[in-house]
Amino acid sequence: MNNNYYAVLMAGGVGSRFWPVSTAQFPKQFHDMLGTGETLIQKTFGRLSKLIPQENILILTNELYNDLVLQQLPQVKQEQVVLEPAMRNTAPCILYASLKIKKMNPDAVMVVAPSDHWIEDEDAFTADLQQAFQFAEKQDVLMTLGIQPTFPNTGYGYIEYNKADTEVIKKVSHFREKPDYETAKTFLQSGNFLWNAGIFIWSIKSITAAFEKFQPIMYTLFDYGYDHYNLPGEKTYINENYIKSANISIDYAVMENADNVYVLPASFDWNDLGTWGSLHDKLNKDVYNNTVVNAQVYIENATNNIIRTDKEKIVVVDGLNDYIVVDKENILLIYPKEKEQEIKKFAEIVIKH
Repeated sequence: MNNNYYAVLMAGGVGSRFWPVSTAQFPKQFHDMLGTGETLIQKTFGRLSKLIPQENILILTNELYNDLVLQQLPQVKQEQVVLEPAMRNTAPCILYASLKIKKMNPDAVMVVAPSDHWIEDEDAFTADLQQAFQFAEKQDVLMTLGIQPTFPNTGYGYIEYNKADTEVIKKVSHFREKPDYETAKTFLQSGNFLWNAGIFIWSIKSITAAFEKFQPIMYTLFDYGYDHYNLPGEKTYINENYIKSANISIDYAVMENADNVYVLPASFDWNDLGTWGSLHDKLNKDVYNNTVVNAQVYIENATNNIIRTDKEKIVVVDGLNDYIVVDKENILLIYPKEKEQEIKKFAEIVIKH
């Protein structure tokens, strides 16, 4: 394995649209959402460690989840767990982790990847990642992996490249916000738009230079503590200063400003597992398109449902179509799939009461 290869595994999200299974105390990345016997973070760590030395994989998460990370990834040492003392979106935590890696190895090339996505063909993912690493090693570029869109999804951002670009790795023209349905249809028809999966690859030199150029205040804040990183004084400095950082995503902070951004269209299937409906798409179904996780189900006149309970609970369903049914301890959710984006609203209401 290449000792210059590093990864930052993003594992701080709450996954509120997967409530009531995913909660602020126990988010979806720490659950076996697919029924594979491994949690999402375990799957992601295993996938990355096919190319990257395990000791070079940092887990970026909230302080609340430190113990969960160490329980589920016993091969990880405490110093590999990078803790955010405050929620400040993706740019500050990526800069913080990048400077830590720079101090370990100034020649490093790194990937930033979410911990809770689904990728079926892991060999294709590894091959794409290797190709991106090799490109980023040789040139001053900011790389991303773009997903070939299969339908006009309005829940993802899009990456646009020049139609005339015949290179395998393409220069990015624009990042596009989540579109409405009609706009998404035109993106697909154009043929030069990819879904933005939030997977980034770059050398440490390129990403720190980009932060210094486009986010000088943020860069100065984190660089000022550089001498403390990977040493006992790091925690004190970060706890005192992290909250001072701007609350901004890596897309807004850097990617949309830079002119050295390139995309590799991915050769693997991908799903962000952002909602119960997306989980339904990826799990096995019966002849009536119902998906069942854990439960023992008796179904009549029911189609296109996803039913999830704690293990071995018996569920009887009759006359229900296009619903999410989730039973978790003292909460039972029965909710139409078409309104799944609103589930997090009810999670907040229930928590308050």
